[in-house]
Amino acid sequence: MTAIRLGLIGAGAVGVLHADAAAGTPGVRVTAVCDIVAETASRVAGPLNAAVFTDHRELIASGLVDAVVVNTPHALHTDIVTDAAAAGLHVLVEKPMATRSEDCVVMERACADAGVVLFVGHIQHFLPSTAAAKAALDAGAVGSVLAVHDWRGTDYRPGSRPAWFFDPAVSGGGVFINIGTHCVDRLLWLTGRRPVAVTAKAVHRGELLVETDVLARLELEDGAVGHITVTSTQLPARDEMTVIGERGTIRVARGSGAVLHPDDGSAPVVLADESADDVPTAFLDQLAAFAAAVRGEQPPVIPAAYGRHVVEAVESVYASCATGERVLVPDWAEVPVG
Repeated sequence: MTAIRLGLIGAGAVGVLHADAAAGTPGVRVTAVCDIVAETASRVAGPLNAAVFTDHRELIASGLVDAVVVNTPHALHTDIVTDAAAAGLHVLVEKPMATRSEDCVVMERACADAGVVLFVGHIQHFLPSTAAAKAALDAGAVGSVLAVHDWRGTDYRPGSRPAWFFDPAVSGGGVFINIGTHCVDRLLWLTGRRPVAVTAKAVHRGELLVETDVLARLELEDGAVGHITVTSTQLPARDEMTVIGERGTIRVARGSGAVLHPDDGSAPVVLADESADDVPTAFLDQLAAFAAAVRGEQPPVIPAAYGRHVVEAVESVYASCATGERVLVPDWAEVPVG
């Protein structure tokens, strides 16, 4: 394949990060940009000399692209991905993969039947700090993982983000499906264990139709447990994960990177310093991995089945919030595709 011609479907803030990543990725160029707001699409497309569309179906049918990045409101992912697959286009779909696990299955099957790549954009896998923590855990730096605590604090009031985030029919939920999905992803990825059961509590503040705060306890196989706290408060923003192992603790935090604290009393070990370029670098690395999968050089680093498992865990959190009961998470049995 010559240079991969990439279409961006959704040209908001994350779409800009994908566009910037493409500009820095050899063998990839953005040839088309779609957004329901023509001015937004034109703003991204202009510097790239890319075509502008306001309907994803027109972009897909244009013959201008080999692959697409789907960066739209969550509930729109399924139709766009299946339309792209039907046209033989490879897909990188932003997280969460969908708002329902059954929609994830539809997307998996459509892409498998079409023989195209479906890559899920869980950016945590490419951030230097979380990647360094993963490497240390896989190397046995703290022994077996016993417990994890992840706390994300953000502003989730109206006006803090586009209005669709507060419409459950489009977003699939509130702060948890948007921000908490990152926490679920890095819990499952860093520990390498599947969740077995969930107990969770949601808080709804003001007149919003979506939750603003969630506290969730995820029981993992082999007895480990993960606590996820996602809040919307007037406190300073927070993004901190602590992984407690048999022989030490790893702390990953925005502002300080990743640090290993051994239990033997030796000095802490800096696994990765944080840089202002961490997020752009992560999008560069993610797009390079997607391009490698499109070229057939390697399987998708984050395959569709994994994206579905994250959505299944998020669904279980919401189910527990709704009932107040402990909810079992579906087994990770593979769903037949094709």
